Amino acid sequence: MRARKILRTLDYTLLVTAILIVLYGLVAISSATHVTNPAATDPFLFMKRQALWALIGFTAAGLLVCWRYEELPRYATALYIVNLALLAAVLFVGHTALGAQRWIRLGPFLLQPSEFAKLIIIVTLANFLARREGKLRSFRELVPVFLYVGLPLLLILKQPDLGTSLVFIAITFAMLYMAGARTSVLAFLGSAGLLGSGAWIWAHLKFGVWLPLKEYQVTRLTIFLNPWQDWQGAGYHMIQSQIALGSGGLLGRGLYNGTQNQLNFLPEQHTDFIFSVVGEELGFVGAAALLLLYFVLIFRGIKIAAAAKDTFGRLLATGIVTMLLFHILVNVGMTMGIMPVTGIPLPLFSYGGSALLTNLAAIGLLENIYVRRQQIIF
Repeated sequence: MRARKILRTLDYTLLVTAILIVLYGLVAISSATHVTNPAATDPFLFMKRQALWALIGFTAAGLLVCWRYEELPRYATALYIVNLALLAAVLFVGHTALGAQRWIRLGPFLLQPSEFAKLIIIVTLANFLARREGKLRSFRELVPVFLYVGLPLLLILKQPDLGTSLVFIAITFAMLYMAGARTSVLAFLGSAGLLGSGAWIWAHLKFGVWLPLKEYQVTRLTIFLNPWQDWQGAGYHMIQSQIALGSGGLLGRGLYNGTQNQLNFLPEQHTDFIFSVVGEELGFVGAAALLLLYFVLIFRGIKIAAAAKDTFGRLLATGIVTMLLFHILVNVGMTMGIMPVTGIPLPLFSYGGSALLTNLAAIGLLENIYVRRQQIIF
């Protein structure tokens, strides 16, 4: 009886959209890796791995729908501690790749705790803010919130993972706004943060002032302004991405026929720059279709946040929608050359088991909130 009630009340638009994005991503991953895959005996190995993670992710989403989200606050403290423990463990036993120490090896799998940390911080921060509803009007009342988010954020910066740190900041501000914090205070803090960060980076480049970032991170944050100044180095990724997108035209060169992708001119084409693969091989039509799917996904998420029956559910949905939207805007902007290269993947689409599992679990929580938007006893 309970299962039938849940099935009747699911948001099938959200579910079908998520499934279509994942399937679309599998096709793009197969094209991005079937030539460059080092395991030449199985050119579709990456696609098969992603499909396996998708099955695990949809299973996790299904389980989360069946479990009442109202019970999550009971485990918020434990989740927060586990989150800190995992992020700290990365610094001691983490696997290093591409100059960053972000993964923990579990047998044949590499897990990235910072991906799971995004969803955990959404759950725990939603509980933290819900208990302080009506008490977030001044800067002084916001200090505990920033300290609460700041501890895991610092551990992520230490890896270093600038992209996830920026996601944390976006999630925090959006959830604070939804929790009733003054718009003027948030606008002042956001503006001051952006201007201060910009001035700090300028002072570092001009006078060598110390920054809590690696030098390659500073370069990534600034090279998008003029990638041709180092077209064989830091600007290479962005230039090749723009070439791939521009050469796709209206209908693209055809699946498995993109020169930038298939000839391996485009770096990280199955993860950070997979949108460029779509633009080159499937053209404007293929890229627009993906963006349309994302629009539907975000629109349904906003509707679910608006329909939530309680403050915790509304904040939870807001955090999830912000996480997904920030990923989409930054990743697509990065491939187009209008935003810095921060290593943020395209949700439900880029290759990566930890990210896919996290995003599908987030979809499961959105469905959970939607199913229980009314006072229904299951």
